[in-house]
Amino acid sequence: MAVALTALLTGCGIRTTSVPVDAGAAPSRVPCSVTDDGTSEAAAQGVPVRVFLVCGSQLEAVDRRSPLPEEKAGGDPVRTAGGLLAQLLAAPSESEREAGFTTEVRGPLTVTGGRRGDPAGSLRLSRQPEDLAPTALSQLVCTFAESSAGAGGHTVLLGGPGPYAPKRYRCTADVRERPDTTPPTTPPTPAG
Repeated sequence: MAVALTALLTGCGIRTTSVPVDAGAAPSRVPCSVTDDGTSEAAAQGVPVRVFLVCGSQLEAVDRRSPLPEEKAGGDPVRTAGGLLAQLLAAPSESEREAGFTTEVRGPLTVTGGRRGDPAGSLRLSRQPEDLAPTALSQLVCTFAESSAGAGGHTVLLGGPGPYAPKRYRCTADVRERPDTTPPTTPPTPAG
């Protein structure tokens, strides 16, 4: 009886320590990975594109197919941005939802090219970028910046309908890990 009581009092054999131990983040139950079984005929059509969706409070890249004709996809950054925006506005597919993906980008929202006096490669949204939810803006910035619609160096030049000059938004690891914070901006290069 005394042996059983001693074993019960000593617990499972793990000693306490005064040294803090970082065992890492708790494992996520959300896989954040979509597997395409290749059986969907619609999935096989269109141009491959990559968009950033929200999964487990982070941004993760997802490969999709855009219906944009192949000959028009690569040459026009505004057209590319429009196709990518349409993908972000679309509800996640069933397999994406099962993997835990969502989107915070909400319509109505459109994208056009820059105005006279804007730096080359500027894009203008139908709403001021600062008026969008931070996560939605992070999705747009990373999706555009990592495509041919971007301005190079993981950046995109974005403005809105107002008289304000576009800003250069950067897609960083911090933005992808914490999309609920506003993406960093730097002054754009003047139009030349």
